[in-house]
Amino acid sequence: STRDGAHTQTLEGHTDAVEVLLCGLNRHVYSASHDSTIRVWSGDDGAYLQTLEGHTTYVTSLVWG
Repeated sequence: STRDGAHTQTLEGHTDAVEVLLCGLNRHVYSASHDSTIRVWSGDDGAYLQTLEGHTTYVTSLVWG
């Protein structure tokens, strides 16, 4: 639980600053970074799932549709 503000997980893998995190309805966590990628993580255990590449500059926002 994060109700007490305790550190619960470190998501490692980006090579530059992370701009935003999004928790999706599918129980995945999405991180957008200045390294021009979006990484997808399991919201259950923090396991790395996938990297979305193709942006040519910083990724500064995420929207769940």
